[in-house]
Amino acid sequence: MTNFKILAVDDDKNIAQLIELYLTKEGHDVRLAFDGPTALAEFAAFAPRLVVLDLMLPGIDGYEICRQIRKTSGVPIIMLTARGEVFDKVLGLELGADDYMVKPFDGKELAARVKAVLRRYSKTEDDAGVVTAPGLTIDPATYIVTYHGKELALPPKEFELLHYLASRPGRVFTRDQLLDSLWGYEFFGDSRTVDVHIKRIREKLDGEDSWSIKTVWGVGYKFELKP
Repeated sequence: MTNFKILAVDDDKNIAQLIELYLTKEGHDVRLAFDGPTALAEFAAFAPRLVVLDLMLPGIDGYEICRQIRKTSGVPIIMLTARGEVFDKVLGLELGADDYMVKPFDGKELAARVKAVLRRYSKTEDDAGVVTAPGLTIDPATYIVTYHGKELALPPKEFELLHYLASRPGRVFTRDQLLDSLWGYEFFGDSRTVDVHIKRIREKLDGEDSWSIKTVWGVGYKFELKP
C-alpha cells in the first residue's frame, strides 16, 4: 500500500498511540497531536494526506478544527468520538468530515476505513480532470469552482458531487449510486444527504440558462447541458 502522511488527533494518549500502531502497520507515516491548537499547527507543518480527528479536545474542539481545515483544504477527515448520537454524526459530516467512528472502535476497522477513504479521495482527484461548462470551471486539483469569473470554495462533498455529475453530463444517477460513489458503502446516512447537498449547490450556482442539475423524479439527478 502507498505510504501516506496521517495526522491522528486525540487527547487520550493511549487511543492516539493505538491509532498510530495500526496505521503504521499499514505503512503510513503517522504524527500525533493531543489538543486542538497543536493539531492545527501540526496540520500546517506536516501537510497530512488524511486526518483522524477526535471531537472532544482541549483548547479547540474537533468541530472547529474541521471548520478551519475546510477553509483551505479538502483533505479527508475521519472523526472519532465517544458520543454516538445521530445529531453529532450529521453535524460532523455537514462540516466536511468524510467518515465517522464511535469509540470504542476496532483498530483493524479504522485501518480499513482509512484505506477506503484514501482510495475514494485518490479516485476523485484523478477522475476526469478539470470539467467545464458555460460559465463554469471545476478543478479537482485545487477543489475550486469558478462560476462566471468568481472563485467559489465549496465544501468538499458539494464539490465532489458537482464534479461527479458535471463530468458525466446527461447520465442519470440514483441517490444510492451517488452515496456509494462519493460517501462509500460505510456511510450510515440516508438518501436525504444527497438532496441536501444538491440544494446547497443549486443555491450557489443559481440563474444559469445553459446547464442545470436536474431532478429526474422517482430516479435521481443528472447534469444537463441545455441546447
